[in-house]
Order: sequence, then C-alpha cells, then structure tokens
Amino acid sequence: MQPLEQPPASVNEPMMTPLNRPILFLATANAERSREFYERVLGLAFVADEPYALVFQVGETMLRIQKVEQVLAAPYTALGWAVADIRRTIRDLSAAGVVFQRYEGLNQDENGIWQAPSGTLVAWFRDPDGYVLSLTQFAR
Repeated sequence: MQPLEQPPASVNEPMMTPLNRPILFLATANAERSREFYERVLGLAFVADEPYALVFQVGETMLRIQKVEQVLAAPYTALGWAVADIRRTIRDLSAAGVVFQRYEGLNQDENGIWQAPSGTLVAWFRDPDGYVLSLTQFAR
C-alpha cells in the first residue's frame, strides 16, 4: 500500500522560508554625493564603502547603494520610511536641504503632504540620483 501524499499547503498558510531579512538596493553614479545625502542629510548609519556599493544600516535592514556608471531611476517610489510625525520629519529634512515633491493631480498641502482616503499621510522627495523616496505616517 502506497503512503498518502501530503496535500499542498493552503494558500492561506504562511510558507516557511528563510527569506525574512530583506536587503534594500538602490544605485548611484556618484558615490561621494550619495554618501553625503544618505549619511548626513537623512542620518542613516554608514557601515562601509565597498568597491561595488555603499552600505548603510536602516533599522535592522541593510541598504546597499550600488556604484554604477549611469542610474536609470524609476519615476515611482523606490524606497520609503514609516514615520511617527510626518510634519516634524519634513521640517527636519527641509532644514537639511531636502526638497519635497509636488505632483499634478494630487491634493497636497503646503508641506507637500498628500492625505490618502484612509487618513494616511504621504510626502515624497528625491535623492541625488533621482530616486523617489517617501515618508508615510499611517492613520491610526
């Protein structure tokens, strides 16, 4: 008698995987300028300047900014942060030289903040290579 085969895992059951520590990737055509922005302007913890990437620690996650000849930044958000107080964060980043983006068709306030129908607040800015970065204060 053949043993019964195990049924496939349900779509609703979480898959057991070792893929629980993501690494974030961006790219830069100017490592010095990128390091200045991410370390001094955004305040990320610099880890290393490796031959192929700048490495930063973002909470428990690693950000590797790859050194490339040319960056082809996408026109949509590439990386973002959840923040507790978006207005204070915008004030601090603006004081450090960050310029917040305005988008046609979005009802943004004087700080560039858009309020989603859920009440979540979002603002966007760009890094020196043109990547769109965001701040999000989730509605409570």
